Amino acid sequence: MEVKFAKKESFSVIGKLGSTNEGGNFIEKLWASFNQEFQKVLKYAKKDNKGRVLGIWGAMSSMDSSFSPWEDNYGKGLYLAGVEVEDSAVAPLGWTRWKIPTFNYAYVKVEDNYSEVFRYMIGEYLPNNKLNLVGAIQEYYCVEENMQLYLFFPVD
Repeated sequence: MEVKFAKKESFSVIGKLGSTNEGGNFIEKLWASFNQEFQKVLKYAKKDNKGRVLGIWGAMSSMDSSFSPWEDNYGKGLYLAGVEVEDSAVAPLGWTRWKIPTFNYAYVKVEDNYSEVFRYMIGEYLPNNKLNLVGAIQEYYCVEENMQLYLFFPVD
């Protein structure tokens, strides 16, 4: 599993917000709602020079919205199914806008092995390389790569 590093300056995401308090399948429901109503926020989305949306994010935060890691052994937190937008964008009614802080990230491509990547990074890679998880893990869906999923781990 290849681990890469990048610094990402603070960025804004508009999306559909939910929490683990809503029970199982809440993330799937958020994505369904996001996809159904995506046209309402498409105009705010950051795009490349070919007009393609730059970033689809499964953004996460602790329950207090501080962008700390999910609590209770990564089992309790907030999730925003969204699109990266200009910082000046205003979320339409029924949508939420987050500004995710600047972090240095260790990131990994996920190929039908989400749980394996998660366990490896948290249980082995970060501790073995003396890296601390300093924020909530983020899911990035790369439009250029046909929605390839990457997990971004904020580290120091």
